[in-house]
Amino acid sequence: MGSQTKVGIGLTGSFCTFEAVFNALQQLRDDCPDMLLQFVLSYHTQQVHNRFSPPENTLQRCAALSKSPPILTIDAAEPVGPKRLLDIFVIAPCTGNTLAKLANGITDTPVLMAAKSHLRNGRPLLISLASNDALGLNLKNIGTLLNTKHVYFVPFGQDDAAGKPNSLVANVALLSAAMNAALEGRQLQPLVI
Repeated sequence: MGSQTKVGIGLTGSFCTFEAVFNALQQLRDDCPDMLLQFVLSYHTQQVHNRFSPPENTLQRCAALSKSPPILTIDAAEPVGPKRLLDIFVIAPCTGNTLAKLANGITDTPVLMAAKSHLRNGRPLLISLASNDALGLNLKNIGTLLNTKHVYFVPFGQDDAAGKPNSLVANVALLSAAMNAALEGRQLQPLVI
């Protein structure tokens, strides 16, 4: 990943994973200070008050890591592809809801529009999964996206096999390595950790 790499970060509503994602992004920023970060926020990320990361805190964290304001609307996300604004788009965290919509071509949030628009240019989309039903109803969507050209995953595993047997969460410590692999057109292995 070069210092001038343009990285889009789509934040969706797995609020309990925000701290780990922001820490991984801070490490990425420290390693590549000239890298350009562009945040795209889902509507839930912008609006839902929660105990992990209230919207105002999330916006402050985005502002601290990026030199440009976040994309907050579908209209603002649509030019991502036509203007070739990004080298790679990372959905981190990617909820099961976002995963399902992505696998089925639904673009009803800024993050999904940015992903669709970005993919039209054959550029890499990296998914950092955080879903309580990944090994349930969403497993078919993971399979669909694993077989979709230019779509890659941050390696993932069960975060609480006894308490939440269908839950999968990406290992965000591997975010940088997964991004480098995706920019080279390959899936970082092993995928399941």
